[in-house]
Amino acid sequence: MATQTWDPLAYERNGAFVHELAGGVLEWLNPQAGEYVLDLGCGDGQLTQRIAASGAHVLGVDASAEMVAAARERGIEAEHARAEELPFRDATFDAVFSNAVLHWVRDQDAMMRQVHRVLKPGGRFVAEMGGHGNVAAIHVALTSMLDRYGFGDREKGVNYYPSSDSYAERLKRNEFDVERIALIPRPTRLPESGLEGWLRTFRRGVLEGLPSDVRERVIRETVTLLEPALRDEAGNWTADYVRLRLKAVRSS
Repeated sequence: MATQTWDPLAYERNGAFVHELAGGVLEWLNPQAGEYVLDLGCGDGQLTQRIAASGAHVLGVDASAEMVAAARERGIEAEHARAEELPFRDATFDAVFSNAVLHWVRDQDAMMRQVHRVLKPGGRFVAEMGGHGNVAAIHVALTSMLDRYGFGDREKGVNYYPSSDSYAERLKRNEFDVERIALIPRPTRLPESGLEGWLRTFRRGVLEGLPSDVRERVIRETVTLLEPALRDEAGNWTADYVRLRLKAVRSS
């Protein structure tokens, strides 16, 4: 099972759509002046800045030391930690927010226990992540190309894309009251770097462990395989994104 790694410059170049398309989940958060908000998986701090503009006090946390450094360069208060092992006191935050991160978390129950612990009683957990069917075509094509060269297991278990029903049940088991949860198809136009840029950014951990010649073949052949389905006649690439958006409240 590959572990994802991040290059902040590549992420800024090829993944700007992640924060640009986060308006809906920010509306669900509805941060208020004076609240203390934890941005779980803050990345380079782009969304953290937008939350802070509401007047809320925001602390970012990310499992990537490189991303934490990038967030700090923006003036964001950020700490390096895994979602399953948050280094904060009990009942610290009014809200925990997360965008495009939870599908990378290996132990979902441990993460939820930590979120529950650091929230104040009645505090809200608002997040958006990949949902069931997210990047399905990309996953199948990439797995097929990796398998061709004997590396088919590299893509296995990289992400967790649950249905709304299964995730709601998991939240309830971890003592959250689910107020809203929705699976939202969101075909997403990729930047000029197209699918190749997406693969090099969002599957960096999968690809960087391959021999360099194999890596380049896998990228090239995955792009070729998906071109008829995900690239239009003008040359624009659209990834088959499906998002799971939720708002839950700590119930005890």
